[in-house]
Amino acid sequence: MQLTDAQRLDWLRLIRTEGVGPRSFRTLINRFGGAAAALDAMPDLARRQGKRLEPPTRAQAEDEVAALARLGGRLIATGEADFPRLLQQTDAAPPLLALRGAAILNRPAVALVGSRNASMAGLAFTERLARGLGEAGLTVVSGLARGIDARAHRASLQTGTVAVMAGGQDKIYPANHAALVDAILGEGGAVLAEMPMGWVPRGRDFPRRNRIISGLSYGTVVVEAARRSGSLITARYALEQNREVFAVPGSPLDPRAEGTNDLIRQGAALVSEVSHILDVLGPIIERGPDADAAPERGRPDLREQPDFWDEIDLDASNPDTLSVPDMFCQTDSVASGHPAQPADDCARIVALLGPSPVGTDELARCAGIGIRVVQTVLLELELDGRIERHGSGAVSLLSR
Repeated sequence: MQLTDAQRLDWLRLIRTEGVGPRSFRTLINRFGGAAAALDAMPDLARRQGKRLEPPTRAQAEDEVAALARLGGRLIATGEADFPRLLQQTDAAPPLLALRGAAILNRPAVALVGSRNASMAGLAFTERLARGLGEAGLTVVSGLARGIDARAHRASLQTGTVAVMAGGQDKIYPANHAALVDAILGEGGAVLAEMPMGWVPRGRDFPRRNRIISGLSYGTVVVEAARRSGSLITARYALEQNREVFAVPGSPLDPRAEGTNDLIRQGAALVSEVSHILDVLGPIIERGPDADAAPERGRPDLREQPDFWDEIDLDASNPDTLSVPDMFCQTDSVASGHPAQPADDCARIVALLGPSPVGTDELARCAGIGIRVVQTVLLELELDGRIERHGSGAVSLLSR
């Protein structure tokens, strides 16, 4: 897929609308058939939601694109060749990313994250890991923060590194890492941002950034982390994305090792040398980003970590939420001129199913519902004898 300039502006206006996040963006695109149609429907949707939904003007979107271009950056959209395929597979992938630097986002990558207040030993070991991973042909991804992140970037400048920013491309945080950003760009690395130009990062923007760090990577390595560290949020996202999680052990007397030691106790792979990462990731990388996920092994339980999303409610259980049928996934009922308005997620999924097998991922996309919700509904339908499962995760509806 390659967006036209006009489509890219429409996408930008839609995702910059307050209350529209990655999941609701996807739902709107599916439901209305494209960003332009979704923008046209915003006044009606705002009235039905009882909320203020005002997309930026086309001129404002053009200004953002121009400002990014002046920094040497551009917007890449999910589905386009330069958009990272690993990240695209995640549930909350950003529809658009502001990219500066080289298009290296589809090279095999590993995330290195950890404490801002890192120990000397932690910094030294991070450098050893980053250099070793780079020499093995892997890109190092991190979050441009002080401590472990910065050392990971500096140690992998020559072999390739990607910095993911919490704010806009013109709002480097911390500000004294501007020279590090210049070094990354000068050495053929890449700098990514999800947020708009001029956006100063807030507290909740850092966890959002973290799910991009883990989403870009086949595995996430946590070097040092306290029990309530932001690095554990990155690990949580990696687990949700079915990626590998590694942790470097530390002294039980050091609070900066409490989080990593807990990760190991709960099932994360212990790392004391680069080969421990390569041995696990080598076969996964060889299968490629489009291969089926590896079977899950023992993994840490990080469900207590909080969520950081505040999107408008596009739950299909409210028949007045959306006013037109799904334009991307035409069911028989829609094609016949009688669009279904299911009362809940279960009814919505049943309305999309028929005697022909369909994949669960495609079903989730068409329904505009998260894959976990779809899987739960399918399990309930299976227990009720209403669906049949086929190979490759496909399902079909049984006649009753």
